[in-house]
Amino acid sequence: MAIACPVDLDTEVLRSEISKVYSRVAADPNGDFHFHRGAEYAAQFLGYDPDELAALPAQCTASFAGIANPHAIAPILPAETVLDIGCGAGMDLLLAARRVGPGGRAIGMDMTEAMRDRARASAAAAGLTNVEVYRADATALPLPDASVDVVISNGVLNLVPEKERAFAEIKRVLRPGGRLQLADIVLDAALGEDVRRNIDLWTG
Repeated sequence: MAIACPVDLDTEVLRSEISKVYSRVAADPNGDFHFHRGAEYAAQFLGYDPDELAALPAQCTASFAGIANPHAIAPILPAETVLDIGCGAGMDLLLAARRVGPGGRAIGMDMTEAMRDRARASAAAAGLTNVEVYRADATALPLPDASVDVVISNGVLNLVPEKERAFAEIKRVLRPGGRLQLADIVLDAALGEDVRRNIDLWTG
């Protein structure tokens, strides 16, 4: 049975605070945060191929803050269009771009400017011309209906209070037979109101 988690807080304030935290991660990945980061963590604990990560620009792997590996769920195929919701500095996005090749597209969405800048710079440094990065959050994706083969997301949707809207948007942009490869945090117990209203806990 799904556990409801109603949120009684200002979602714009929440978005602003989340963006502040991840702007700091982009600027100083080795700073003091309450979550793991970086290529070594991704390879050792999440099953990423260390050789693949070593081939990516360090500026995108250093700021990686995912919680699992959406690429392990199913292969991403040549010529597919992949959307990465909450792409951050671009580690999963660039891995997807390499998998789809020049005949495919890797589209990143993130609401944090500093992370988008890192993702774009990393794609350019890697010589990947099939990468696009846009400002957006999960509840309002600026893409046409049925335009994406695969949606990936890593540790992002838990930060979105309007989850029903986010999943409706994912369903809208996926083509028939498309795939959602989601790595995220889930609840196995109800949260108290004081926890649900604590923005510091929302932002990690």
